[in-house]
Amino acid sequence: MSTAPGLFSGRLGLAASRIPHVDRHGLLWLEYGRLSVEEGTLRFVAAESTTLAAGDYAIPYQGVSMILLGPGTSLTQDVLRLCARHGTLIAAVGEGGVKSYTAPPMGQGRSDVARIHALRWADAGKRLDTARRLYAWRFGRILPHRDIEVLRGIEGARLKEAYHVVAQQYGIEWKGRRYDRAHPEQTDIPNQAINHAATFVEAAADLAVAAVGALPPLGFIHEESSNAFTLDIADLYRVDVTLPLAFGAVKAAREHKDESIERIVRKHAAALFRQNKLVATMIDRVKDLFDVDDRDRDA
Repeated sequence: MSTAPGLFSGRLGLAASRIPHVDRHGLLWLEYGRLSVEEGTLRFVAAESTTLAAGDYAIPYQGVSMILLGPGTSLTQDVLRLCARHGTLIAAVGEGGVKSYTAPPMGQGRSDVARIHALRWADAGKRLDTARRLYAWRFGRILPHRDIEVLRGIEGARLKEAYHVVAQQYGIEWKGRRYDRAHPEQTDIPNQAINHAATFVEAAADLAVAAVGALPPLGFIHEESSNAFTLDIADLYRVDVTLPLAFGAVKAAREHKDESIERIVRKHAAALFRQNKLVATMIDRVKDLFDVDDRDRDA
């Protein structure tokens, strides 16, 4: 392990010393190490991992929006104090962001996204327009319908067809969507894989929604759930991410019979989320939904 702290490389998005606070994403993924404060800056002593070489790193917290603490990490009380003072969020997550174990304070000292979100949700017309925009992204075109139940019905039929198409692409026998909340383990392997994949994609959406300061309970398509808006965002990726992730894991399970389907989906999700920068992509999607452009804003 080196003795002199070094800066994280550009692959983590921290090559520049000043990055606009809201626009930069600034998602810093840490795992297998100890985070502390030394001489007024963050210090991470890391063990060897698949994402980071062993070493002693100095972290320019001024360029970080959210620190995501993965497996094997610990931190000191001073880290919480310093990050709270400078508006840097901290979240405990599963490997690659496949689980969200904490709910960090929303946003970074600004309420613009939350205010826009609340105003659009409170106005029945704007709420429907926002739901139609979400559906337009999912369908690839704007539908003329202005009845939310009709839109939900169309989406249900589209999803039913998508299950068959994606399953066929991966050579998986598909017998239909079945989900017993009381006994999820009693469903067949493809359905179990979809359940796990959906949970992991929802965790990524949780992080994105928290990062921009949107309001999780105020959904435009989903209702009643305390994370309804998170589900709205996660569903944008159901066909292109969740289903390929699930059926790809089922295919891989044929060669890894000693591993549970949950573990296989988790490993595939962690790699996919990092490779595709899924959380950052979701952050941009939320900003697009609320027409927030903060590219010229300083921290």
